[in-house]
Amino acid sequence: MDAVTTAPAKPRADVATFAKLPVALLAAGTAVALLLTAGRYGYFGDELYFLAAGKHLAWGYADQPPVLPALAWLMNSLAPGSLIAFRIPAILATAGGVVFTALIARELGGERRAQTRAAAAYAICGQFVGSGHYLATSTVDPLLWTAILWLLVRWIRTRDDNLLLWLGVATAVALNIKLLIAAFWIVTAIAALVFGPRELLRRPKLWAGAGIAALSLVPTMIWQATHGWPQLGMGDAVSNEVTEAGGRSAFLPGLLTGAGLVTGALGVLYGLCVLLGSERLRPYRFLGWATLGVIAVFVLANGRPYYAAGMFGVLWAAAAVHLQLRRPALWWRWVPTWPVFALSALFSLPYALPVWPAHWVADHPGAPRPAYAAEEIGWPDLAQSVADVYRTLPPGQREHTALVTAGYWQAGALDRYGPELGLPEAYSPSRGFWYFGRPGDHVDTVLFVGYDPRKLTPNFTSAQIAGKVDNALGVRNASRHMPIWLVTGRTADWTTIWPQLRDMKA
Repeated sequence: MDAVTTAPAKPRADVATFAKLPVALLAAGTAVALLLTAGRYGYFGDELYFLAAGKHLAWGYADQPPVLPALAWLMNSLAPGSLIAFRIPAILATAGGVVFTALIARELGGERRAQTRAAAAYAICGQFVGSGHYLATSTVDPLLWTAILWLLVRWIRTRDDNLLLWLGVATAVALNIKLLIAAFWIVTAIAALVFGPRELLRRPKLWAGAGIAALSLVPTMIWQATHGWPQLGMGDAVSNEVTEAGGRSAFLPGLLTGAGLVTGALGVLYGLCVLLGSERLRPYRFLGWATLGVIAVFVLANGRPYYAAGMFGVLWAAAAVHLQLRRPALWWRWVPTWPVFALSALFSLPYALPVWPAHWVADHPGAPRPAYAAEEIGWPDLAQSVADVYRTLPPGQREHTALVTAGYWQAGALDRYGPELGLPEAYSPSRGFWYFGRPGDHVDTVLFVGYDPRKLTPNFTSAQIAGKVDNALGVRNASRHMPIWLVTGRTADWTTIWPQLRDMKA
């Protein structure tokens, strides 16, 4: 059965010369665009959280494995306070994805033009370039998926089992950034079992690589087990957020929109059809079914659309390789041409990158702007607003006052900008921040930043609005009119209060 599956078209033993110059230019162009815009706006909310998490280095966190917080700590230690230096790993990861996509096309039999086309699709993808603007799991994870797919495709062609060990290493790194790669391997193993090559699953070095990946995750699993498996609650929280944003019906539109205008989305669909139906690429057909499986898993789990974006690289590569041998139908022959790639880039990149002045976010709400612009500005204003209220308290009261925020983004902002304003340590019951600590036993007064202090007030005698966040440009979860509450008269111990506040919502 296995032989029948792979006989019609064996992988080529040789490959074309790597298109070094055009691919390097595309990768460098992507990196330069990201570098030039890296410092235009402020920190993204998740970046502030990673900075705070880096001060509490651990083998695991409530909402993710340990690598991103450790990387945030490293970059901030090398260049404290430098937003550009902080984002260099994100820039390199995005540029690296361009290169690995071209390498996949090469392994599939792509000549110079096919390699360049595939790399260009990655380079102008709004999802990747937009997330490449900041350091987050959604930035590094697609690179690792693309590298894993390259190793897997290369093994199909060469049968070099040492590549299976490297697959284990790459998977280990991916697992310690985000656990999503486990879904990829589950559906890929099933696809290989059903459609071939079953030989892959019989290779000892594949299971040795799986052992490497599993061992790398042991520290995180121990942390999760000793802290009550909060990652499970994180899954529920994400599902609720996705439901509020449109639910499962919005998954595919969101995924294709993120792939990019015309070239990206059509390339994804065309590449999927090629992997499922092309005789020439039949040895790689299981990857087409794996793509469908990955999408199905994340739809059923009510995950975010970009969770499946790591499959884009192999789909663009398959599309590009198929197009080098067969001209498209007349009605869409214009799509894979370089003018269309250029127009797609000109249309999508201004939305993905902060190329517009920050004040336009407030002055021109309908004008083109980066997708996350409103979530990257205003954090210093939030800290200043809290500091203004804090300074109105009598000196004696300040010594017994703690800062508590409803969301982890606000806590991250106060953690980053508060010390220079003389503010005490900030706490939050939101997601992973809850695990970073609670107010000390001497604290009997709280400045609470958030709309609803009802979880806190049953353990205090008084709560009144003492100020508001003065942020003219506005940020999600920290809008201009977010109140700052003065909560006084603690009636219970913090050991009782703090567990009651824990919340995995954003």
